[in-house]
Amino acid sequence: MLKIIPLGGLGEIGLNMMVLDYLDTMVVIDAGLMFPEDYMLGVDYVIPDMGYILQNKHRFKGLVLTHGHEDHIGAIPYLLREVVVPVYGTPFTLGLVENKLNEHGLFSAAAKLNTIRPGDRVEIDPFTFEFMRVNHSVVDGVGIAIHTPEGLIVHSGDFKISDSTIEGMQTDVEAFTRCGDAGVLALLSDSTNVEREGRTPSDEHVSDTLKDLIGGSPGRVIIALFASNISRIQQVVNILKSGSRKVVFNGRSIELSVRIAKELNLLKIPEDMEIGIDEIDDYPDEQIIIMTTGSQGEPMSALARMSTGTHRQIKARSGDTVILSSKFIPGNEKAIAKIINNLFRKGANVIYEKISDIHVSGHAFREELVMMMEMCRPRYLIPIHGEYRHLYHHARLAEASGIGRDNVLLAENGDILTFSDGEVHIGEKVGTSRVLVDGKGIGDVGRSVLKERRILSEEGLVVINMILDEDTGFVIFGPEIVSKGFVFETETGHILEDAKCIILEIIEDVVDMPHRAELLRKRLPSALREYFNFSIKRRPVILPFILEL
Repeated sequence: MLKIIPLGGLGEIGLNMMVLDYLDTMVVIDAGLMFPEDYMLGVDYVIPDMGYILQNKHRFKGLVLTHGHEDHIGAIPYLLREVVVPVYGTPFTLGLVENKLNEHGLFSAAAKLNTIRPGDRVEIDPFTFEFMRVNHSVVDGVGIAIHTPEGLIVHSGDFKISDSTIEGMQTDVEAFTRCGDAGVLALLSDSTNVEREGRTPSDEHVSDTLKDLIGGSPGRVIIALFASNISRIQQVVNILKSGSRKVVFNGRSIELSVRIAKELNLLKIPEDMEIGIDEIDDYPDEQIIIMTTGSQGEPMSALARMSTGTHRQIKARSGDTVILSSKFIPGNEKAIAKIINNLFRKGANVIYEKISDIHVSGHAFREELVMMMEMCRPRYLIPIHGEYRHLYHHARLAEASGIGRDNVLLAENGDILTFSDGEVHIGEKVGTSRVLVDGKGIGDVGRSVLKERRILSEEGLVVINMILDEDTGFVIFGPEIVSKGFVFETETGHILEDAKCIILEIIEDVVDMPHRAELLRKRLPSALREYFNFSIKRRPVILPFILEL
């Protein structure tokens, strides 16, 4: 029996990780992360629960990657620090992985990186993986035809089928069609843009828009985009070839992506076009193009620092044209708007998605999803990569396209899809969850810690410092009340003074009791929370520090 077990990516955008399990062999496709949601205060990243993999690591034979976005490779260091297995990916993808492992001090221990290219086959007995080029918003993306003892499984990867003018970025329609001719048992297909009608616009349309914007800009042009969007960078370079503009790359992640892409000949920039950041002042403003990071409002990104004037070399100013060539990812709107507003205050002209067609999605729209089904002609369709509403709409689209309702499987993270004798069913579940990475801590932050952080952020903190005479119980020092994020003593001093009276009343009640300090530590928080809630409708965290001398 073949088991396919999604550990992440089915129910959210991010955390993509899927297990193929057959007898003594387990192979994992992708190991991604997601960025924290608003309620995850202080959390850096979220990664999938890898418990099932680690419990069966003696059967774990390989990690296969579809492309180099963080939601597909970001969790690799956290996986490879626990178990070392061969990793298979395209050159650009592995270039990003290698750098990521080096940053985590893991590359020497996890150096089993194996380069594959579209058309290659890799055997991990009993599986054979055949890689097929797909068009996505990052170069070197692949879909996978997986030959298993139960039949052919096709994993679409993140894809779109719209025409591309970028060399090597076309989805290999013929390869997917050959899969359909051979007979596809199940198609696992990207669901991200199932809510959008039609087809994704062509890259040529974006090129035309960018060409007009750059040509019509009187001063410097600053273009912010995803660091891994090498095809967009190449589009801009191609536009500049007909002029005298010079291009500067600024931002750690974009500089890394450009370096890797140039080494692999995936990005072609004329030698006399690229200049260093220290050469900007050697050219007039109208000759400068700056390509940078920060299109999602990241507070420490290069663009954010340019907008506030804290960037050491580049400060946004009047005459600049700033182009945010990416979509607004849900949840980032406020941060992006803040940067846009700051740029306008500096006198820059800002162009973004809502006012100009300067971005094309890397995920298939509805017509392209139907095309994928028509090419593969699967017996079963399993929607992947999306929130539950995306999976649901993709399932309904499959039914409308002729795949029977019983042959469309709406799976979620942890579901075990069991294939046997040409049939499939969803049976038991394995444990899955979101593991929070907080600094160097992995999984240390749970719901209780997040709840405490939320209360601290919303209600504030009150600290009580007191020293009691060990023999008499009289107060030697205090009670001193220090509040953080709660009230200003100068404005509402009577509240804290009244709180001191409550503390002294409780001291009088326990002064002659044994273990008086411990009793105070228990009674004070509840009494003060009740008082603060009554007086100003706030329930701060109360921390009493009581010593006996």
